[in-house]
Amino acid sequence: MLKNALIPVLGFVAPSGTGKTTLLSKLIPLLRDRGLRVGVIKHSHHHVDIDKPGKDTYILRQAGANQTLIASRQRWALMVENDTREDEVDLNEIIQHLDQSQLDLILVEGFKHSNFHKIEIYRSGIGRQPLFLSDANIIAVVSDKHIEETENIDVLDLNNTDEILKYIVTKLNLSHNEQGNPVIR
Repeated sequence: MLKNALIPVLGFVAPSGTGKTTLLSKLIPLLRDRGLRVGVIKHSHHHVDIDKPGKDTYILRQAGANQTLIASRQRWALMVENDTREDEVDLNEIIQHLDQSQLDLILVEGFKHSNFHKIEIYRSGIGRQPLFLSDANIIAVVSDKHIEETENIDVLDLNNTDEILKYIVTKLNLSHNEQGNPVIR
């Protein structure tokens, strides 16, 4: 599992275009409505550049800075160059960059080959074998159809966000104290 995770971590895995980001964008406000502070890590197989050509941080990074941090009153972002990295980014390695003392839960989009608890999003039209058949770390399947091979795994309705939310809160044992603050047991 993830030894650098100090709080619950739950992943969402599926082929590209299946709706991971859409589902997470529906769940995050519901989790926040429950008073939970949510962090997100998203994996990408594509070249990622959040900086814009011509901006100061872009110019400084292109000049050779290995790490560039931009900060304002509203937010800050750290960009780290992985010039010498040939292998994939390790989730356990990057999770330590989050300030977990300010979070109650970390949701991860992707990293399907990493060893941590995940929910698979399975759509009937994808035409691929479900991942849960070969990944013991998948604890539930969220689907738009009935799946036959789910004897030992929880199946949730993709179109029922409240059901998915309740499952996450129950499975990860997230609750609140008398003041309404999250308590993780």
